[in-house]
Amino acid sequence: MTKLGALQPWHWLILIAVVVLLFGSKRLPDAARSLGKSMRIFKSEVKELQSESKADTPVTPAQPPTQVQSERVEAPVTPPAQSHTDAKPA
Repeated sequence: MTKLGALQPWHWLILIAVVVLLFGSKRLPDAARSLGKSMRIFKSEVKELQSESKADTPVTPAQPPTQVQSERVEAPVTPPAQSHTDAKPA
């Protein structure tokens, strides 16, 4: 018995035939070359990020954030004064 989900050799042959039919034999080498180049760039970026994160790790333990009291002063609200131009004649 075979496992459910395991690919047999004939599955791989069908998959390869479909890929060749879709993309054509002329474009496959270029696609593989660009995929390999992209993977190399991705690997180098991941290694660089890992080395930076190790270098940026603080030696001292992080201190919890301190709460800061607000310094905002609220002015009393005064109603706007009515000018004589706003008043209607009686």
